[in-house]
Amino acid sequence: LHRRQKLLHPGKSLYRVLLDSVTLSDENVKFQIIHEENKVLLQVEICEIEGNIFRLKIDEASPLRARYKVPDVLIKEPTTQKLFISHKEAGILVSSSVNEDYKLQVTANPFQVELQSKGETVMSMNCNGLLYFEHLQPPPSDRKPTAQNEETASDSSKEKLEDLGLWQEKFGSFLDIKAHGPTSVGMDFSLHGYDHVYGIPQHTETLLLKNTSDGDAYRLYNLDIFGHKIHEKIGIYGSVPLLLAHKPNRTSGIFWLNSSETLVDINTKAVAEHTPSRSAAETAKQRAVPLTDVRWMSESGIIDVFLLMGPTAFDIFKQFAQLTGTQALPPLFSLGYHQCRWNYEDEQDVKAVDAGFDAHDIPYDVIWLDIEHTDGKRYFTWDKQKFQNPRKMQEHLRKKKRKLVVIVDPHIKVDPSYTLYSQAKDKGYFVKDRNGKDFEGICWPGSSCYLDFTNPEVRKWYADQFAFKTYKASTNILFVWNDMNEPSVFKGAELTMQKDAVHYSNWEHREVHNLYGFYQQMATAEGLIRRSSGKERPFVLTRSFFAGSQKYGAVWTGDNTAEWSYLKISIPMLLTINMAGISFCGADVGGFIGDPEPELLVRWYQAGAYQPFFRGHSNMESKRREPWLFGEKNTQIIRKAIRERYVLLPYLYTLFYRAHTAAEPVMRSLWIEFPGKMETFGVENEYMLGNALLVHPVTEKEVKTVTVLFPGSEEIWYDFRKFKRMEDAGTVKIPVTLENIPVFQRGGTVIPLKTRAGKSTEWMIDISYELHVALDAEACATGELYVDDGHSFQYLHKKQFLYRKFTFHKNILSSSYVDESGQYHTTCAVERVIVLGFGKQPTFVIASSKDGKKKEVVFTYDTKTSAMTLENLALSVDADWEICIS
Repeated sequence: LHRRQKLLHPGKSLYRVLLDSVTLSDENVKFQIIHEENKVLLQVEICEIEGNIFRLKIDEASPLRARYKVPDVLIKEPTTQKLFISHKEAGILVSSSVNEDYKLQVTANPFQVELQSKGETVMSMNCNGLLYFEHLQPPPSDRKPTAQNEETASDSSKEKLEDLGLWQEKFGSFLDIKAHGPTSVGMDFSLHGYDHVYGIPQHTETLLLKNTSDGDAYRLYNLDIFGHKIHEKIGIYGSVPLLLAHKPNRTSGIFWLNSSETLVDINTKAVAEHTPSRSAAETAKQRAVPLTDVRWMSESGIIDVFLLMGPTAFDIFKQFAQLTGTQALPPLFSLGYHQCRWNYEDEQDVKAVDAGFDAHDIPYDVIWLDIEHTDGKRYFTWDKQKFQNPRKMQEHLRKKKRKLVVIVDPHIKVDPSYTLYSQAKDKGYFVKDRNGKDFEGICWPGSSCYLDFTNPEVRKWYADQFAFKTYKASTNILFVWNDMNEPSVFKGAELTMQKDAVHYSNWEHREVHNLYGFYQQMATAEGLIRRSSGKERPFVLTRSFFAGSQKYGAVWTGDNTAEWSYLKISIPMLLTINMAGISFCGADVGGFIGDPEPELLVRWYQAGAYQPFFRGHSNMESKRREPWLFGEKNTQIIRKAIRERYVLLPYLYTLFYRAHTAAEPVMRSLWIEFPGKMETFGVENEYMLGNALLVHPVTEKEVKTVTVLFPGSEEIWYDFRKFKRMEDAGTVKIPVTLENIPVFQRGGTVIPLKTRAGKSTEWMIDISYELHVALDAEACATGELYVDDGHSFQYLHKKQFLYRKFTFHKNILSSSYVDESGQYHTTCAVERVIVLGFGKQPTFVIASSKDGKKKEVVFTYDTKTSAMTLENLALSVDADWEICIS
């Protein structure tokens, strides 16, 4: 695919528009383009979607057979807005959007599309003439001889065809037979005025996407790469074909909806922009402006691309969510700490680890079981020796208010006596090889077949396997981990399934490859919802993902290594995944492969505590590393980090509600919060958690100071733990000890916390709240708190939730509804308020409730930090109240 498309060099495109084919409907503008040499007609469809989104589709006008169009990723067929043709002459077609802010200019010869906002060109397509579309052809053996074909048959050209992999391709000993021949598609996009681009996870790469040189494109192709290297553009476990471009006054996005192997080339350069002279005396000015060219190349399918026009980053996140859905609201327990290992040996081991957390007074919510818990790697079963009474083990965990997660992989052991295998075989539910037999590959159980999750019937059947009566000894505290779902095939080409394997509806694997894990997670989440008759929220962690995976649960960054460089790269990796709509993501704390030195483990816990998904995990070969195994001092520091996480959960849960309802990422690159500050655009060693916390993990050993960037000269920042206002703005050296990592609260925000941590999230339901009110330069602050039962869908179906707003203005802190439609009763009160940056010692403080009750409040004031603490408030969370300070 790459070699063939690379033969097309930038230049004048051979495609031109047939202007007499233009048709305009309420839905779209359609026209045909023709390739000047091969004379094949392509159908182009352009539409505007509500909310500043444009969609461009290119398909063959009359293909030999239908080409693959990605289903199920878009949550619905988007609502279009009518475009108006405002100008059509001399080979140029201009259509305007309803609001007239946007204009689409189509040039006929060569075919080009330009998107303008208020007269400024934001993006253009095919300006480098790299539109590429391999039309379907009959196989060489079926072709009628023509003069042209005779020529092709000469030996040297035959070799050329084979070399370019048109009808078959060799990977080492593997032969990929392309039943339908070459079908690759590609197109170039020019982003005007942009030299900062982001997105297209998943790669172990920097936050800012780099210029690519030959053979070094970013690859989107889900693969199981054990111990992946750092700073490589090879695709790893997941792919989201969404790219963001940012400049101080605008953010734009390109969502390339294609699930086959995809390559992205990036080239940023400066171009001269001519400013026309206003008078004859003044000579035309030239200034260098950046331009970024992005070239997308996919192995198959059609061109279906969404241009997200922003204009802000938060608008882009909403636009992408409007297309692919928002982050599922996680059950509260899943935002706690998860303890995992390959493998916890048996029931006794699980009990001992669980007891270890209590003995060392460390909160945790979930213990995990990897592949060894099953009967010979047959998923949905238990090892009869090691787990003789799994139900009793779960009852024990339930009494402790904790949960269990088990692994359920997509490969199924070939064994006629294994019910799952024999049922799936009888029903024809496995992926087939190119000869129509069940595809067999090697994985953990040995010889395995792979369920075809692209088939809705298979997904429904699979979801039914999670029913309590079907999944023996499973209970409602058991949740699921989908691993190896790229899919991983040992001894396969690139350790995955052959591209010529055949799926539902006769589509080849090459078409659907990047969707395989997406579909397994979809079916698993559906199964967990269904087993509770639609009442309970699922929790499913997946390794492989695609655009839209956020609707089904969490992802993690896969098999990382216990080295400092992997801790460091995890930050840009997670920021990039968050940018692509998937807020619920994390990296294995401590590193999966190898043994972390104690200092690295401690630093990883401190970082993970302030990241969305928080799980410690380690490999079979690694030494045991439960948090209390590294000496009292380290246990104490790790305990402190995990407790900080638990105390912060009200804020984190509220951020997830915002992700779920407003598509705001939980973990944000600095530039997203400070879009006009150039110095933030490449920062990847610190990040914002929501809009209120600036987190700077320590990612190097034995450091005494770290350099923190405090963005925005007008912003005020406070030490999150000591409440002291930071004196300096800009780049500041901050002293650090092993005790903790630098975390700062932004002036103008209110953060809700619990007053203390409990043994798990469920133990903390009745623990009271405290608010940290950090004042900005105007002595104002606002923040929110979202509360519901933490596990069911009642918040959705019955509006059982509380969504409150806290405002500090003119020395009054008030509590009010954000959304009055929600009602939820809680006995929890706001017990304590700490106001940061309060300029003077107050004389008295009065709290008053809606019913007119007033009471004086006990307070202390620290002159050193200017922090004021109000105690024993007992103010109801679900009522309106205010506190006046004078």
